[in-house]
Amino acid sequence: MNQKHQEDLSHIRSMMERSSRFISLSGLSGVFAGLSALIGGLYVFQLFEKNGIHYFDGKNIMFSMDLIWDLIVSGIIIFAFALTFGILFTVRKSKKYNLPIWTSTTKNMLFNLAVPLAVGGVFCLALLYHQSYVLIAPVTLLFYGLALVNAEKYTFSDIKYLGYCQLVLGCISLFYLGYGLVFWILGFGILHILYGLVMFKKYK
Repeated sequence: MNQKHQEDLSHIRSMMERSSRFISLSGLSGVFAGLSALIGGLYVFQLFEKNGIHYFDGKNIMFSMDLIWDLIVSGIIIFAFALTFGILFTVRKSKKYNLPIWTSTTKNMLFNLAVPLAVGGVFCLALLYHQSYVLIAPVTLLFYGLALVNAEKYTFSDIKYLGYCQLVLGCISLFYLGYGLVFWILGFGILHILYGLVMFKKYK
């Protein structure tokens, strides 16, 4: 009898989890988003070299307009790849486990994720406008971390730990402004891959 009660309680908890949290996120989304950022970050290093900039020589980096536009385009492409993989693996997991995708919980999660990201995007545009390029990498880490922590209540609670790690990296990178790309690769590349592997193993 106790076993049946425990099974019933587990079933009820599972139903409540499905209705109150977006659980279609796939760990593979994190892995491929991280790989996209890692490859993109390495490509940016090559862009610097191509423009005669040796990133680790300790000298101030002079950004030409052509280089700035190349960096912006690279960032958009990285984001597009990460978003595509995220949608692809989320739809795949939803179909596999017969989970609904577009629900009120999904909307709430996306809204809580989007607000800090939108504000961070405006902040980055202002930094570009004022030519404060060295602050862009720390700011993206900080606002992304805030977005993850803010969206945690509508999806897997584990996502907040990734958010906290992004916030810590962003804070540290504020004191090493010449190495923002390194912290960016660590945050969006390495941490995403590690997080994705943990999530894939835990919730596969």
